[in-house]
Amino acid sequence: MRPNILLTGTPGVGKTTLGKELASRTGLTYVNVGDLAQEGQLYDGYDEEYECPILDEDRVVDELENKMKEGGVIVDYHGCDFFPERWFHIVFVLQTDNSILYKRLEKRGYNVKKLQNNIQCEIFQILYEEALASYKHEIVHRLPSNVPEELESNLDQIMKWIEEWIKDNNTLRVKHG
Repeated sequence: MRPNILLTGTPGVGKTTLGKELASRTGLTYVNVGDLAQEGQLYDGYDEEYECPILDEDRVVDELENKMKEGGVIVDYHGCDFFPERWFHIVFVLQTDNSILYKRLEKRGYNVKKLQNNIQCEIFQILYEEALASYKHEIVHRLPSNVPEELESNLDQIMKWIEEWIKDNNTLRVKHG
C-alpha cells in the first residue's frame, strides 16, 4: 500500500512543479485536478468575473474515487475542502512570499482582480485555514516554496515521509503465541 498526498495552496506557489517531480522520483501517480477537469470537461459553468470555468466538484470526486482507493496518488489542486477526508494520508500546503507570488501570477497573465484575489488568499492563509478545517491538524503541513533550494528540501522531506509511511503501513505483524 502507498499513501495518498494532497498538494494545495494558492495558484502559483509551485504545486505542479513539486507534484510532477515527486511523482517522477517516487513512482506515485500525479493528478493535476485542473488538467483532469479540462480533459473530462468536469465543469459547471463559467465565471465571467475571474475568466475561468467553474469546477464541478462532485464529478471530480466521482472521477478520482477508484484511483484514490488504490493509493499512491499525489493530488494537486488549489482547493481542498470538497475532497473526502478519508482520501489523504498527508496534506502539504505550499506557501510563497507575496512579492514572488505576484511576479509568478503576473507572468501567467492573470487579470488584476484574479491576481489581487490570489495574493489576498496567500496573505490571509486562506488555503492553509481551509486545509485545517477539512483534515486532521496532525496531517496538515506547511512548506515554503520560494526558491529552487526549497523545492529540493521539500522533495527530500516528503520522500522521507513516504518511506516511513510505507514502512509503518506495510509491515507484516506476526503474532506470537
